[in-house]
Order: sequence, then structure tokens, then C-alpha cells
Amino acid sequence: MQTSGNGSPTLPTNVILLSILNDDGSETLGVKTADGILDVRQAARLLEQTVPSTLDRLLQDGGADALATLIADASASPKTKSAFHSEGSIRFGRLFTNPGKVICVGLNYRHHAQEVGAPIPKQPVLFSKFNNALAAHRCVITLPSAEISHKFDYETELLMVIGKAARNVSETDAPNYIAGYCTAHDFSARDLQTETGGQWLIGKTLDNFAPIGPYFVSADLVGDPHKLAIKTTVNGEVRQSWNTDDFIFNCYQIVAYISKHWTLEPGDIIFTGTPQGVIAGKPADQQVWLKAGDVIESSVEKLGTLSFSLA
Repeated sequence: MQTSGNGSPTLPTNVILLSILNDDGSETLGVKTADGILDVRQAARLLEQTVPSTLDRLLQDGGADALATLIADASASPKTKSAFHSEGSIRFGRLFTNPGKVICVGLNYRHHAQEVGAPIPKQPVLFSKFNNALAAHRCVITLPSAEISHKFDYETELLMVIGKAARNVSETDAPNYIAGYCTAHDFSARDLQTETGGQWLIGKTLDNFAPIGPYFVSADLVGDPHKLAIKTTVNGEVRQSWNTDDFIFNCYQIVAYISKHWTLEPGDIIFTGTPQGVIAGKPADQQVWLKAGDVIESSVEKLGTLSFSLA
């Protein structure tokens, strides 16, 4: 693993990364550059360099310095011209396929807690998703049969990505453990979540219920994550439009809190909650649940717009 001078992993900086779904079914790393999308696997072959082939591997095994070298060499070498592609010509893969932990924070916007009639939490409310829920930008979520669930809801969220092992870190030091951020969606089956004995897990982790993308943006390019506009549209209609400055627990408080209970590892991802405007927060006679054919777009300022459809 590549490390900094003090022995800590080198975090990726000054990069916007994505995942490319290849014709062979593999999902490998891409870099958004001024020259187009750099296919990391293709460039590494052309330049005979060894670099991580996925974002999971980059974070969990290290390799930020090797990736930075590849990007610089590819931009300067005529040999790698064929490794740059227009963004419109690629298919997006999953940014994450095997994170060690997928952690979610519930009821983390003041106005969202109020709209669903919940008290303001005194500590972060944590639950999880499993890796089967991870999905790509432009994915299609196949809804379960009506006998399983029919109350489907949207939740656009800011996703934190851990870059270094964190145990008992302070709020002040927490930013040093965050590698970057993504736009993410905590898709939810409200009937499973709230009408089967309060089972948040089963209502949140059906197949493809966690689309993430289109990009991973390194933390240095994002700056303060607590002043980002966040929005959801359904079939072009704005449903959520708010700002992360309404967090009850900010990103650094969340990292510090979790790390006091267990170790956060490189590649772990944390959904930070959704703002008000969800269907579950409306009066019962105004709740029109999502259905097959709907197109949902989630955007977080500086991180891009994630889109997916329902079938």
C-alpha cells in the first residue's frame, strides 16, 4: 500500500473518478479529465504501468500516487490517445462493488425529522445496507411484486467515502480520514421499513436500492461538505431541494461518532441522510408512491447528477 511519510495511506487528491462498464462485464476505473474520460485499465496497458483497476482497490489497497502518475503520463503521451473517450460513449459501472461497510444515517436533516414527526435525534441514527444494493448511475431498479412492497420513496443523499482507518478520531481530525464524496440515493420501500415492525434494513437494502454516482470527487475538490445544494426530481418535477447546512450531525461529527464504536476502514461508505420532501413526509391522502416507468434524478452540488429509472 502506498503511504505518506507518516505511514498513513495516501489519499487521492485533485481527481474526479468514475466506473466504466466494459464489454466483458468488468467494471473498471475511469478519470474525468479535460481531454475526456481516461480509461485507466487501457492506459495502464499502453504505458505498462501498474495501478489499481477499481475505486475499491484504490481505497483499500492504496495506489493514489501511481494513479496520479498514470494520469499525468497519459495526458502527455501520444501512445494513450486511444485511452481517452467522450463521456457519452461510455457505460457507467458501479463505483463501489465491495466496500467493507455500507453505513447509513437516518433522520439527519432537521426539516426532514420534523416532516415525518420524529424527535430530533440526540445521537446519529445508524443502519446499514448490504452490497447487493449497490448500483450504478443510469441503472434500472426492478421493483419487487406488489405482494412484497408498493410504497417506494426517494432519498437523495451526500455520500462520504473513508480513505484511512479511523478509530476514536476527533471531530477536528475527522476530515483527514475522508477520501471524497459522491451523490447517492437511499431508495426505500416504506411499507417494509415502517409497517413490518420497524425493519429499516429490509426496507432499505433490496437489490439495487443504493445507486451511487456518477462520480467520486476527492475531498480537496469539494471543500466544505456542509454547504452543498441537494435536489431530487421525479420525471422532471422537483421533489427535494435543500442544502446540507441543515444537517443535524455534520460529516465530521458522524465520522467521530462511528469511530468511537467501531473502526472505519478505507473504502467504507457512509450515507449521510436526506432532506425534507420525501413522499413519506406528506399527508396520507397526498402520498403518491413511485412506480415502474418513473425516472429519478439526484444531484449534489459539485458531485454531479445521478439518474436511474424504475421497472
